[in-house]
Formats: sequence, C-alpha cells, structure tokens
Amino acid sequence: MARTQTLLKGENGIGTVRRTTLPGGLRIVTETLPSVRSATFGIWAHVGSRDETPVLNGATHYLEHLLFKGTQRRSALDISSAIDAVGGEMNAFTAKEYTCYYARVLDTDLPLAIDVVCDMLTGSLIDAADVEAERGVVLEEIAMTEDDPGDCVHDLFAHTMLGDTPLGRPVLGTVDTVNGLGRDQIARFYKKHYDPTHLVVAAAGNVDHAAVVRQVRKAFDKAGALSRTDAVPVAPRDGTRTIRAAGRVEVQGRKTEQAHVVLGMPGIARTDDRRWALGVLNTALGGGMSSRLFQEVREKRGLAYSVYSYTSGFADCGLFGVYAGCRPSQAADVLKICRDELDHVAQHGLTDEELRRAVGQLRGSTVLGLEDTGALMNRIGKSELCWGDQMSVDDMLARMAAVTPDEVREVAHDVLGQRPSLSVIGPLKDKQASRLHEAVA
Repeated sequence: MARTQTLLKGENGIGTVRRTTLPGGLRIVTETLPSVRSATFGIWAHVGSRDETPVLNGATHYLEHLLFKGTQRRSALDISSAIDAVGGEMNAFTAKEYTCYYARVLDTDLPLAIDVVCDMLTGSLIDAADVEAERGVVLEEIAMTEDDPGDCVHDLFAHTMLGDTPLGRPVLGTVDTVNGLGRDQIARFYKKHYDPTHLVVAAAGNVDHAAVVRQVRKAFDKAGALSRTDAVPVAPRDGTRTIRAAGRVEVQGRKTEQAHVVLGMPGIARTDDRRWALGVLNTALGGGMSSRLFQEVREKRGLAYSVYSYTSGFADCGLFGVYAGCRPSQAADVLKICRDELDHVAQHGLTDEELRRAVGQLRGSTVLGLEDTGALMNRIGKSELCWGDQMSVDDMLARMAAVTPDEVREVAHDVLGQRPSLSVIGPLKDKQASRLHEAVA
C-alpha cells in the first residue's frame, strides 16, 4: 500500500511538501505553489560517476544521453517534439553522486511531461545503433570541455585531491573510456541503477500531489516497473572517506593565454553540521565582489579578472577550493595573496562586519535562487535523495542567521588550517612552475 506523509506544511497549502512511497519502493515528493502557472517534473537517480569502475568511467553520463534516444513507445524525435510542442523545456544533468532528468511545462501540460519523462526512465531501448551514434556526441562534449581550461582545472583539482578514485575521475569520462564502452555494458548499468528503489520523483509548482502520484504510478505500472511490492527505497549515501592530499601539486602544461589555478584542501561532507558556518565563510572569502579574495586580488592589485572560492560536499567528504585565472607570470603572486588570506582567516576568523554581510548575502541568494519551479524541484528532489528529509526555506534561513563568530572561527581553523594542494593548467615555464610549489610549502 502507498504511504503518504506531509513533510512540510505551508500556509493555506502554499509551500506544502508531501511524500508518497509506492509499494515498488518509488518515492514521489511534491511542493505546491498555486500562484504560478508552471510546473517542473523531474526524476532523480541514485547513481553518479562515483558508482563507476575505472573501465566504466563516463557510463552514467553516456547513459543520460541515451535515455533521450528512444523507447518502445517513442522515438528520439517523438520525445523532443512532444515537449517542444507545448513550449516546454527538457534536459538532464549528471553529477558525481546523482543524475536528474526533468521537464518544465505549463501546469496544464504536466500530465504530458510526466508520461514522457517516466517513459524515458523506464522504457529506454539502449539500442546498439544509438550507442554508436551518441558516442560521437559524448566525445564532442569532452572535447568542448577540454577547450575550456577554466572548467578543466576543477576536474584536475578533484584528481589532485582524490586521486584515481571514483570521486577523483571526471564525470564525462575520458576519450579512452568512452570509446571502450559497449552497448551491453551500458544496458547492464541501466538495469542495475534505474530500479524504482533508486529513483526519486519530484514535482513543484501548480501541482496536485494526489494527481501526480496517480499519473506517475500509471506510467510506471504501464512499464511493469513496480512489480516488486516488497521493495524499499535505498538509503542516502554515507561513509567516512578521508582525503589525504596535503601539499600535492599537479601542473598540466597547455598553450593558453592564462594560467588557471585552484588552491585548496579537504572540506567537509554535505551532512556535516558545520556546513552552515562553512557556507558563510566561503561567501565572505570568495563569494562576491565584496569578498576578501575579490578585493585583494582583483580590485586592489588587478591581478586577475576571475577569482572566487567554492565548496563541494559529498556524502562522506568534501573539497574547498580557490580559483583564479591570471597571466602565467603573475600566478605565483596571485597564489601567495590567496594563501595569505586563507592563513589569516584560519587564525583569526572573520570580522563582525564580514560575518553580517556574508550571512545577508547567503540568505538573499538562497531565496532568490528558489524563485522558479525548477529550483524548487531541484531542492526537494535532491533533499529526498541525499538526505532523506526536507528542510523548509525558513528553517534554512534561520540556520544561516544563527551562525556565530565562534562557529566560523572553528570551521576556518579546521578547513583552512590544513596544508593546501594545488592544480594548475597553463603555459608555465620551469621557473614559474617551481615558484608555484612555494604556495603549498
């Protein structure tokens, strides 16, 4: 029997989040926003590049492409034209720990979006001819990424910090691994990881929860995907991975106009309670035009156009990084400034003014980032898949506002006080490269 729960109760039904778990282990979460005329429907799969073996690196992303290529009921053209015909948008993305497929449509067209996306997820043919045809598309996407060193350097940084592990490998895979993937390998991967127990359905906007449940159940039943009535959903990921990458340096020589650098260290897992303080710290350090790094590197010295800090949180570990793109001759100076700022904050924390400004910026950007149904669908879908729970926006804002100077000092000491590692892509000469090593000494 299906089980329905109200996870968050909004005022007059607005912002109410409900979850229904079907007998086949499929979870369906919705957030109701009657004031809009749109709805976003998505299906989240509990699979990402970290679930791949070295031989299968890139299979998750390759499969994402193939699910758009056709089912027993629809061709690739049928899939795209159905959503185009109602003015909707459809897409997907693959990350290291999950994959998401979604469509955004008018509220009256939600049943169509549900039927199309559910059909893709449950009835994909994974045809051998499509596998070969799409291989070229995936290789072009890899080539496009390789042409952007400002993007590639983050993959290099993940490798620097995590090595040749599932989390350290690129989500897209490599030319060699993608060329080595065959239809049977991808089909087995699809069957293993797209079971209803590994999926979360999420819908947000002008939606009726009961109607969404009926339509999703009908679509999955049509595909025979809910036959295991005793199945239970998979639990969120957990673990205690330790990153050991202190002082590592990876330099990738390339003929680019700029040197692209990431200086960073181990961060914290996404479930760590310190994530709120780290979010405030990250915002103050490199989250905007008033941040320390932007002011010191760009505004005061004009050494870089783009400079920022960021965090990546996984189920069992995390990364903290500072990125800058600058002329190769200035890379060492930029890194010294960044290292000095990190060391200073690690020892002294933030000023009261910086803390106040960072909290305000973080709270404002959080709310503004949830102003459309797509963002709402992302929030509830990811929360269900990664945490197994939901937190209201008001509770999130309250937790940010409650961050104290002591919490920021503690997380700054714990994270920024570690010896950093360094990843660089650019046309560096031997003397310039050796100077960069000083930044992690």
